[in-house]
Amino acid sequence: MASDNNDNIKSQMYKGYIEYCILMVIKSRTTYSLDIINALKEAGLDIVEGTLYPLLTRMKNKNLLSYTWRESQAGPPRKYYKITPEGVEALTDLESTWNQLTTSLNNLKESCLKNSTENPERFLPNNPEIEIEK
Repeated sequence: MASDNNDNIKSQMYKGYIEYCILMVIKSRTTYSLDIINALKEAGLDIVEGTLYPLLTRMKNKNLLSYTWRESQAGPPRKYYKITPEGVEALTDLESTWNQLTTSLNNLKESCLKNSTENPERFLPNNPEIEIEK
């Protein structure tokens, strides 16, 4: 059961940052969808076409990116994605939010680690200050 809950939490976290990651990739250059997938995979983020295309459509509908068709020597024309001014603004906002979040989480981790090493009995189950759900 804990694994199912953790999988759900991980999925929700992933959904929360994947658009941010896509905007980062697209900001650096006009990009073909396979290049986005490869850039994310190189960074250790697994994404498949079935996940990416609906996200790109939603981001286009929110005017965060635009696309142009380009001829391809390897087959049919391809969509190349480019960040819009609204996308740059959203990316800047997401970058700020991400930085605040990571700072807060790192501070919390450090605080918890410090508390657990300075006062380890505080985290033991027989501590009357802690209520344990049964």
